[in-house]
Parts: sequence; structure tokens; C-alpha cells
Amino acid sequence: MTTIDFLKDSPTRNFFLVAGPCAIEGEEMALAIAEELIKTTSSLNIPFAFKGSYRKANRSRLDSFTGIGDEKALHILRKVRETFGIPVVTDIHETAEAAIAAEYVDVLQIPAFLCRQTDLIVAAAKTGKTVNIKKGQFLSPAAMKHAVGKVRESGNKSVCVTDRGTMFGYQDLIVDYRGIPEMQNACQCPVIMDITHSLQQPNQGSGVTGGKPALISTVAKAAIAVGVDGIFLETHPEPAAAKSDGANMLPLSQVKQLLSNLVILREAVNSMN
Repeated sequence: MTTIDFLKDSPTRNFFLVAGPCAIEGEEMALAIAEELIKTTSSLNIPFAFKGSYRKANRSRLDSFTGIGDEKALHILRKVRETFGIPVVTDIHETAEAAIAAEYVDVLQIPAFLCRQTDLIVAAAKTGKTVNIKKGQFLSPAAMKHAVGKVRESGNKSVCVTDRGTMFGYQDLIVDYRGIPEMQNACQCPVIMDITHSLQQPNQGSGVTGGKPALISTVAKAAIAVGVDGIFLETHPEPAAAKSDGANMLPLSQVKQLLSNLVILREAVNSMN
């Protein structure tokens, strides 16, 4: 069974969740976040994969936090995986990283800025791991079928795509919910909605990305209403203290209420079908 099959294996026809901190900041924090998310998702019958970046490469400024060290962070991701028996997701940025990261995680994520990088996608696909490709902020939903095709043509059938908004001017993003069914049809794979990065306000003059976390619930409910397969979110016990992307994270204490509401909404949507 592939990771995607595992995540979609929900007897209640529920959505699945990919969630965790933006970046791995330390072992204690990662394990605590994973444990809390597992308690919540288990109680709600939501299939769950833990996400954490072992290194942040797409930074606005040279002095931005990039990580605690690749090997240290990857070992923490493996510990989360082995401690809780759940799939683990991390992103890669260069072809050489694919085989290295694949030794520690179950899903290799291609960042939105890099979704057209053929060599990177092929390298991820050839590891045999599930590949999650984030839709570029500059791409149409239908265009993602070509990125997915690169994975399949490389001999890997375990692939999914994630929408994280489309650029609207220089410093804002919008979500076109027509894109969810469009990608489901064009790509023939699970489609995930990134409900936190979609609310980023990038390219700020300060070099620090802003966000609109108050709208996380709005974006999530709309995605569930149109039938998205999975939800992606980044969370932290104290977003203001997070070393990366704190401006658009959901506080860990608010995750349970959000997911509970989304489960109710998914049940209502299922009853209409």
C-alpha cells in the first residue's frame, strides 16, 4: 500500500490531513506537535501524515532561518515516523536531496516555485516514494497534469498535487476553488488544499512574509465544500515565536476545533452525493 492509499483509506470518506510545523526546530517540539495532532486526528477518524521541512531553501533574506542542520532534522523526522507509526513528509529543493531525504521520510514534496523543475521531479519519482507537487503560484490548475505526468512517466504512480493559491498582484494570493475539481479531473490523483500558505502575503519590502491566519477556517471550509481530498496546514504552539512562516500558521490549540468543524462539513457534503 502506498502512502497515498494509506491516507485515503478512510471508512468515513473523510479528508486526510498533512500537517506540522513549517520547519523542524528541535526534537521535543516536533514530537509534541505530532503527538497532539495524532490525538486529534485519531478521535476524528482523519488519516494523518506529519509534515516538517528539514531545510528551508526558499528564503527572502540571507539572514532568514534555514534549519538546524540537515542530518539532525532528518533524524528527527525519522524519529516522529518510528515513534508514532505515521507517514512523514518533507520538501526537497535539489536533485541530490531526493535520495537522501527518501531514507528518512515517506513523501517527498516539491515546492511550488520548483514544480516545473523536471530533473527534481524525476529524481523524487525514482525514489519510489509518494511525490506531492505543490502547484506553482504562476500556473493554471490544468497545467499541473504535466508535472504529474513526469512522475508517472518515471515509473511512479504514487503522486498528489497541492494548491497553495495563485499570485494576485505582487504581495497577495487568491484561491480559485474551480481549480480543485479541475486538477482532480486533469491529474487523476488526490488534490490537497494548503490552507495556510494560501494566505501568505509574500514579497514584503521587509523581506519577512506576512499572512492572514484569521481566514484559515474560511479557506478550509470552502475547500471541503468543493470536495478536496486532503488538507495541508502548518501549525505551531506559538506561531509568533516560530522560526519560519509564523505569520500564516494556525496555533496548535486551534487545530482540533477547526478539524471538528471540517468533519461535520464533509459529512454534510457526502450526504449530498
